[in-house]
Order: sequence, then C-alpha cells, then structure tokens
Amino acid sequence: MLLVGDIGGTKTKLAIFSSRDELHATPLREATYPSAIYPDLATLVRHFLAQSHVSVDRAIFGVAGPVLAGRAKITNLPWMMDEGELQKALDIPSVRLLNDLDAMAHAVPFLEARDLCTLNAGRPERNGTLAVIAPGTGLGEAFLTWNGTRYQAHPSEGGHTDFAPTTLPELELLRYLLGRFEHVSYELVCSGMGLPNVYAYFKEVAAIDEPAWLSEQIASVEDCTPVIIKAALDRERRCDLAVAALNMFAAILGAEAGNLALKVLATGGVYLGGGIPPRILPFLQDEQFMRAFKHKGRFSKLLAEVPVHVVLNPRLALLGAAYRGFTEDEAAQ
Repeated sequence: MLLVGDIGGTKTKLAIFSSRDELHATPLREATYPSAIYPDLATLVRHFLAQSHVSVDRAIFGVAGPVLAGRAKITNLPWMMDEGELQKALDIPSVRLLNDLDAMAHAVPFLEARDLCTLNAGRPERNGTLAVIAPGTGLGEAFLTWNGTRYQAHPSEGGHTDFAPTTLPELELLRYLLGRFEHVSYELVCSGMGLPNVYAYFKEVAAIDEPAWLSEQIASVEDCTPVIIKAALDRERRCDLAVAALNMFAAILGAEAGNLALKVLATGGVYLGGGIPPRILPFLQDEQFMRAFKHKGRFSKLLAEVPVHVVLNPRLALLGAAYRGFTEDEAAQ
C-alpha cells in the first residue's frame, strides 16, 4: 500500500494506491484537506489514515518547497517536515519527501490527451526536454531530461527569481511592488498570492475603478484570488479592473514560461500545471499569452516550435508522487 500526498500551502491532497494500475483509475481512498487548520503534516495524515482503515507500507509526499537532506518546509505554511520524524510519528516503514514540482514532473510523461488543453501545437522533438511551470498558491518550476531510457525529473526554485518586466506597464508594476517588498520575484506577480498584487497595482496606480459589489466580496474573504478570477470571467457583469489584472497576469506567465523554455531548451514542450491555469483558460487562449511566450528576439522562431499545454488533470502532483513511489519500488525489486 502506497500513501501519496500533494502538500500545498492552501490544501493537501492524500490518496492510497495498491498498484500502479490504479493511477488512471480510482485510488483505494482519496481526500482533500485545508492545510492551514492542521498544526503539522503528521496530524493531518493521522486524521486521514484513521478514516481510511488501511495500513500503508510506504509514503511519498510532494511538498511545496525545497527538499534538502530529507527535510523540507512548506514555502507558504509554517510546517517543518523530516522524513525520519514522519516515519516514527506515522509508524510507516518508509517515508519520502520530494519537491511538489518534482512530483508534477514525474507525471508529465504519462499524461493523456484528455489531460491537456493545447495552446500551441508546435513541433515537439522526440525525447526533447520538457518544462513544467505551475502557478498555484506559489509559482513552481521544473524540467525533465531524457536519459536514454526514460525521462528524469529535476526540481528548481525558479519561481523565486527576479521579476523582469517586458512592457512599460509591467515596469510600473515593478516600481509599485519595490515600494512594498524587499524582493520582487515572479511568484509575487504570477501565482495565487501574486495576482492580488497585480490587481492592487491597477487599482491604486492605474486608478481603474473597483465596483462596489466587488469591494464587498473582496472584503468578506481571506483569499481574494478566486474572487478576482471570477469577476474577470463574469460575462454578465464585466469588471475592467479584474480583466486588466488577468490580462497582465497571463502575459507575465507567458513571458516566464518562454524564459523557462529557453533556459532548459524545452524542445519537447512546456506544461502549465498548478491550480490557476485551468481556471483562467480564456485568458491563456488569448493571443497575448503566446505572444509574450514567443517574444524572445532572435529565438522567437525557435519558441514558436515549442508545444505549450495546460494540464487539466487536478491530480498531477498526486499522480507524479505515486509514479515516483512505484518506480522506486520496481527498481528495488
């Protein structure tokens, strides 16, 4: 029995699989929990296992943050995790931690057509490098290289690199945010926690009016990102402020996805994971996303050949962690 988890700053998904054959079907048990209401991962997992009535042999958790020497801290949550401590606390013989983008990357080679929405068909190179960029609560990045037999995943913390504006309005956004933050990364403008910053810029600097109904909704919630997205997609009650924020968000995501493609030479394709891309598909399907993706001077032609896909499967990291767990088990045998 393999316990797998997608541990994020906002929510945690857990599932139990008994074999690799279940990965495209229904696991023995699966549940999603709000992360912040639990003091630590062990408490959350114990709650899940108590409801599952299943004894697990090993566990592997994809966590939103760097994993070093078997230890990790959730980037946007005050949880410290240690493989050895979790093993003892949960009484599970084997516990592994891996970066959540590392987990997502492991699932990418196994995605099916139904899991994807293609933004650019391109011309994929056989066994070419694959890139993954995932705006969720934060912004994660990873890539996969072909080792002659299979794809090998490589995590990174590329979402925390310096934000580089490509237009005058984006430059003004950077000026605005430098007055509020010591360091302005891509995550601060291109993630669930970053969208409110872009929205605030258009409200406070560009001076686009905020409708009273939207002000009331934002004031009534702790996380205003879903509210902004919903307002931008509302056809009956158009909100210019929310639309402006999502347009810039999509352009910045396109530019950074193009940056990642260049850095790792992702001739096999770029995959947009995370919770946000499927929710803002109309903005990603608009020409501004791909225009920003390809706007790389002498390398624009190369990027026009790179396939770009939005991952629609919400269980990407969960499945990736399971693939990693079963692959290691097969290798050990």
